[in-house]
Amino acid sequence: MTVLSARGLAKRYGDTPVFSNIDLDLAPGEIVALLGESGSGKSTLLNCLAGLDEADAGSITLAGRDLRPMGDEARSALRREALGFVFQAFHLLPHLSVADNVALPLRLLGQRDDGRVAQMLAAVDLAALAARMPRQLSGGQLQRVAIARALVHRPTLVLADEPTGNLDARHAGEVLALLRRCTREVGAACLLVTHSEVAAQSADRRLRLDVAGLHTA
Repeated sequence: MTVLSARGLAKRYGDTPVFSNIDLDLAPGEIVALLGESGSGKSTLLNCLAGLDEADAGSITLAGRDLRPMGDEARSALRREALGFVFQAFHLLPHLSVADNVALPLRLLGQRDDGRVAQMLAAVDLAALAARMPRQLSGGQLQRVAIARALVHRPTLVLADEPTGNLDARHAGEVLALLRRCTREVGAACLLVTHSEVAAQSADRRLRLDVAGLHTA
């Protein structure tokens, strides 16, 4: 069983190839680290896998659905349902409380589940801070909120783009451990984009991206 399957993906900007010959399968509960030099196309590949950018060649199947024939509205609906995102810069809404930030994916799906929000905040050890605003939290706490938000709607796939890039070593280790545990609890796969060899050690598999494709790292 695969959460995501990509075959023969290629991307160019003008005459410049970004990557080619990308084959990738992700299984439920699996964390895969994607390594590569700055500018190697890691974030571009993530955007293609999420249907935010269009690959020039190849196919992507996410949660059993082929992205190729989908229009923008269908892709947006699939992202809301099947994807969770964790970013380096957290991207929390500053005017919403911690609990309301975590609840956002459910609200976008037309759902309200205060119990699920409370459960996710407890899972990332932030139950006591549910009413606080983002400006009242440390960097490590902000990333914990982001992980809870990414997983609250039980997505099929989590895309984490440099989630420890703004954290010190101690908080980075805590966040990676939480990401692993919480991802497995909801049965999602996680593609962890990082330039950090230390962060990559937390993954089940390590892949390196260059212009020729993906290679085992």
